[in-house]
Amino acid sequence: MLENVWSTIDLFLDHLRFEKEASPHTVTNYAADLAQFAEFLDHQEVVRPENVDSRMVRFFLREIMGFGYSKTSVSRKLSAVRSWSAFLKERGMLSSDPAKLVRGPKLPKLLPRALSREDAQLLVEEGPDGGDRTRDRAILELLYGCGLRIAELVSLRWEDLEPVEERMLRVAGKGEKERIVPFGQCALAALREWRSFVPRDAPFLFPGLKGGAVTVRTVHRVVLRAAARVGLSGVSPHTLRHSFATHLLEGGATLAVVKELLGHESLLTTQRYLAINAEHLRESYRVAHPRAKGEEGHV
Repeated sequence: MLENVWSTIDLFLDHLRFEKEASPHTVTNYAADLAQFAEFLDHQEVVRPENVDSRMVRFFLREIMGFGYSKTSVSRKLSAVRSWSAFLKERGMLSSDPAKLVRGPKLPKLLPRALSREDAQLLVEEGPDGGDRTRDRAILELLYGCGLRIAELVSLRWEDLEPVEERMLRVAGKGEKERIVPFGQCALAALREWRSFVPRDAPFLFPGLKGGAVTVRTVHRVVLRAAARVGLSGVSPHTLRHSFATHLLEGGATLAVVKELLGHESLLTTQRYLAINAEHLRESYRVAHPRAKGEEGHV
């Protein structure tokens, strides 16, 4: 029996709920976006999913953009349609995937957010609490003090910072490219305190419950809990990485140095992370350029 568009959407949503165990919020969003696509197909008198082609998907995107939807919303709706059509192709209900090669709108590149120096200090020093305070403090000190990606943090081993007194951390970054990152006295003190809680035979800096490393999800929760305790919102592990880079630059570090510490391949990538405020630009220009001052040395 051939399925119609609406019934295949129901199948896909059940797949998300029961096989993928997606959150109710995720399922609700997919349901709303796919219902909008199905209503569009109804107006085109397209009933069967096998009659959907890439031209119709593009027409759908143009129509909702014409209604004033943002590029971000349009991109999300295209993602929902792609997931649905890929599911049907995988289940043999479509011979080809009509949405696979459809391009969404080009999204603007948003600069990551950086905390102020005061908020970063508050988060690291006052955010950790409870039974895991010592571990959480060490996690936050390394995220902010070293600018680590969350995947780099969870894979750290004690051998990566030996001898600890040298305050140098060996980090395996993207593509297994290794770099050396220094850390400060605050992180050293936090790590020394945390070491007394960790079994000597535990290889990972932050062990998980099942003998391996702590999970990425756990580290996300550590940051979110700490931020909530000190009244900060919209803070993630990446926020601390960006704050690390921004504060280094504002303190006088060169872009090339920050690039190496972050483990970037290109300076262009580093520049995207570092949103320098206008006052810092003016001050840097005033100090560095010979024509920034008047004849008597006044700005």
